[in-house]
Amino acid sequence: MITTGSHPKELWPGVKAMFGATYDEHPEEWSQIFDVESSDKAYEERLQQKGFGLAPVKSQGFSVSFEDTSQGYVARITNVTYGLGAIITMEALDDGLYEPLAMRIAKYLAFSIRQTEENVGANIINRATTAGYTGGDGVVLATASHPESTGNQSNLLSPAADFSETALEDMLIMIMNATDSKGLKISLIGQKLIVPTALTFEAERVLKSALQSGGANNDINAIKSLGLLPGGISANHYLTDSDAWGIKTNAQEGLIAQNRKAAKFTKDNEFTTENAMFKSVRRIGFGWGDWRGYYHSAGA
Repeated sequence: MITTGSHPKELWPGVKAMFGATYDEHPEEWSQIFDVESSDKAYEERLQQKGFGLAPVKSQGFSVSFEDTSQGYVARITNVTYGLGAIITMEALDDGLYEPLAMRIAKYLAFSIRQTEENVGANIINRATTAGYTGGDGVVLATASHPESTGNQSNLLSPAADFSETALEDMLIMIMNATDSKGLKISLIGQKLIVPTALTFEAERVLKSALQSGGANNDINAIKSLGLLPGGISANHYLTDSDAWGIKTNAQEGLIAQNRKAAKFTKDNEFTTENAMFKSVRRIGFGWGDWRGYYHSAGA
């Protein structure tokens, strides 16, 4: 509970300014990584469908072969409620001499909810290789062991490599060679490079140099000339591993953010004490359906 003792200086003249509870914020970053969808349920499920493999030769006079389609794994993304509030005594509200405390509390709560969104979203990638944080297929987001009909498939660069032009090209080649659950080639395309802030400048040089980054042979920048990674770079301030990086692809139902309820600020007064009560609540779910929506390197 916030009382007059919580902010004693606000009861007396002479305070020039207040600082430290809120700062300028980064532009919203989680929505640059995730495909944002609306939701009106407690959770949403995405169902993998398995198609057909290659057609075999039909022998003369014999029937064509028949094959079944089947259901694959189910990926469930649960909408989670996040909330925070504050109680201010009547006396603290009445006796403060400066910007109304209630107005500042609203700003503080908004800042907290925004930071919560960013941290929860970034943790999907922060935990991409962490045991226990599994998707619908029973394994973590980034692994060489995604179980499919043709055996295990991978969206994890191996061996793990620090970010460089060579490592980036290796990952883009992995994406170009992607197959569906039956092993058939698909048109998977790298859309956006996702890096922590520590790799911002190196990523900018590699992607945007007119010629090959760091070379003296006047070779072209192949990534730029081929028009790869059209979404550019997302340097995320909430990624915790300074040398892990990845690529978001065009796979449908890849990295998903489900908007269930926008951040809402409400206030009320307690009848018996006249204390003011403030709260902010946000409902959102982060996760993934198709693991092919994101390729990852844990860094060396």
